[in-house]
Amino acid sequence: MDDKTIVELYFLRNEDAIGLTEEKYGPYCYSIAYNILSNREDAQESVSDTYLAAWNAIPPRRPSVLSAFLGKLTRHISIDRWRQRTAAKRGGGEVAVALEELSECVAGLQNIELEYERKELMKAYTRFLKELPAAERRVFLSRYWYMESIEAIATKFGFSQSKVKMLLQRTRIKLRLRFEEEGYK
Repeated sequence: MDDKTIVELYFLRNEDAIGLTEEKYGPYCYSIAYNILSNREDAQESVSDTYLAAWNAIPPRRPSVLSAFLGKLTRHISIDRWRQRTAAKRGGGEVAVALEELSECVAGLQNIELEYERKELMKAYTRFLKELPAAERRVFLSRYWYMESIEAIATKFGFSQSKVKMLLQRTRIKLRLRFEEEGYK
């Protein structure tokens, strides 16, 4: 079933929309959640929460790319669940490592209070990603959007782990320099 039909079922408040979403995007959402949470049960709960969030968001929203919309919901829900789970016991996991690696690029941005500045930062980030060569962009997004391990990325793209690490380091340096050039540091 195509995405427009599924979205239309959400607008009609037809519960078949959830089943069709699960059938078409369940494995996709689960892989995002599992890469963040590294726990089968938590990942399944995040995916279930994603379906509920989609039900509550559609309508009024009409996502143009349903997969991206669901992926973003799953990612946010899973990161929130990860933060709750690790609030008492800080440490470990790919999410912590990935977020730590990115922190050097955006240090000090936590104090930005205006929504306008946040949106401008996101535009700069999007421009940066669009300018990257395709392979570099895919590796970067695999690590920092999908929270995949270095080992999984190396296997996925046929690179050595050291090549993936070097590629990510160089891309983070480019990102930091770009943000500095645009006045975000």
